[in-house]
Amino acid sequence: MENSIMTARIPSRRALTAVAAACSAGLLLTACGNQTADAEKEKAGGRKSSAPLFDKLPAGIRQAGVIKVGTDAQYAPMEYEEGGRIVGVDPDIAAELGKQLGVTFEFTSGSFDGLITALNSGRHDVVISSMSDTKARQEGLDEKGKKAGKGVDFVDYFVAGTAVYVEKGNPLGIKSIADLCGRPTAVQRGTTFEKSVQTQSKACVKAAKPAVEIESFDTDAEAQTRVKSGGAVAGVNDYPVALDLSRKADGGKAFEVVGEQVDAGPFGIAVDKDNAQLRDALRGAVDAIIADGTYTKVLSKWDAASGAITKATVNAGS
Repeated sequence: MENSIMTARIPSRRALTAVAAACSAGLLLTACGNQTADAEKEKAGGRKSSAPLFDKLPAGIRQAGVIKVGTDAQYAPMEYEEGGRIVGVDPDIAAELGKQLGVTFEFTSGSFDGLITALNSGRHDVVISSMSDTKARQEGLDEKGKKAGKGVDFVDYFVAGTAVYVEKGNPLGIKSIADLCGRPTAVQRGTTFEKSVQTQSKACVKAAKPAVEIESFDTDAEAQTRVKSGGAVAGVNDYPVALDLSRKADGGKAFEVVGEQVDAGPFGIAVDKDNAQLRDALRGAVDAIIADGTYTKVLSKWDAASGAITKATVNAGS
């Protein structure tokens, strides 16, 4: 009895062949639909998700369930390390994007000026690191305007400018970036704010003033230390980072921001130019979290609402 029941539960090879033939003939639509779904599931590596934008992702990422993120985790409040974890505005935004896409964003910290190279080599799927969307980065140009790589696409999600920070109390009375002519100024190498200081230095020379004494460091922490020790009269950084430094470094006793932010432009999620499908899925996810309000909640949590956008864009930087 038991054997006959078992046999009844298992469809014969002939029965399976009949179903396949019926599907080919356009019959048994429910069964055929299930087979199609199973085939799609197999194509995606067996992973399924009810997330609204999961099907927009490339098959390889759907299969892995992970988007590998390159970052330089030393730009509080945007991204920094705390208790062995990378936290901040960008990781929190990524977590919300992950809910829309049905995958996890895994952050790995490295040197800022090597992030795009690591992206293009396949080590990362994206870069999320307070990275300004610029034409030079889109086109893969070096600081001299010469072709150095294939470039990247950006999904823009935030806006910020450059700001000057000095020792608390501002002993030299610096009021803006224009006051840095002839003075040692600390920045991190390979950043847009390094370029802002270089542009200001040229303006100083054009006005018959001494050039800015630019001191470029591998890490932002080194630049901050240089200002704190008095070796540089000022540091230049992204506005939200400089503002966070002024509030938190040594309990708010180390630095202060002077003047207004300048050269405001978009921060973007960098994506390989050959991966338009991932780029477009991310753009849809950014728009989705703006629409449902979670984007605003994240920025408010980190006191970064001044950088909010109303719609995601692609390669909007100049």
